[in-house]
Amino acid sequence: MAQVTTADVVLRAQRCWVDALAHGERLAPAVAEVLTEAGARPRDLAAIVAGVGPGPFTGLRVGLVTAASMGHALGVPTYGVCSLDALGWAATDPSRGGDDRVLVATDARRREVYWAVYAAGRRVTDPAVDAPAVVATRVAELGVSAAVGEGARRYAEVLGLPVRPEPCFPPAEALVILAAERIRAKAPGEPLTPLYLRRPDAVTPKGRKPVLQ
Repeated sequence: MAQVTTADVVLRAQRCWVDALAHGERLAPAVAEVLTEAGARPRDLAAIVAGVGPGPFTGLRVGLVTAASMGHALGVPTYGVCSLDALGWAATDPSRGGDDRVLVATDARRREVYWAVYAAGRRVTDPAVDAPAVVATRVAELGVSAAVGEGARRYAEVLGLPVRPEPCFPPAEALVILAAERIRAKAPGEPLTPLYLRRPDAVTPKGRKPVLQ
């Protein structure tokens, strides 16, 4: 949870955990804990900000449905932010100066990563999903000097870049900072559309196969 002022974003409370099998069970209690720690109630919220991916299908669905449901129940706008952008902003915060290019790579499973390159808080390449070897070739062409993210740590040897320990996951503060202009302007809420980048494993059957009697 963060407070958005006319000139700043102040983080009040947050929770972060890694558990691919307990999204639904842990998310609602975590929201309640954050509100309690910040001394706030649900009706004190003026907006809901959510990372829209790219990420695994189940985790994204759970998070975005929860965010959209809260926004609807409270009558407040919802704003989406690319999750890679939050990592990229935190890794290349423009207030610190410098224009080094940094790779943001998160684990996409199937021996692939979701990735994009950032400099001075801005995205240099579109989000993509590729094998680490493909990414290694691209970042060499782009003059990238370092990497962050869970995918960067997992495939550091293939990527051939020094990996910074933080941030590893999208920081809550960065998500809010990237939505702050919309919040201050009281912009209309947006549908929270997940950024998947690839098709799901499960597909709808096209029809029943004939059975011989």
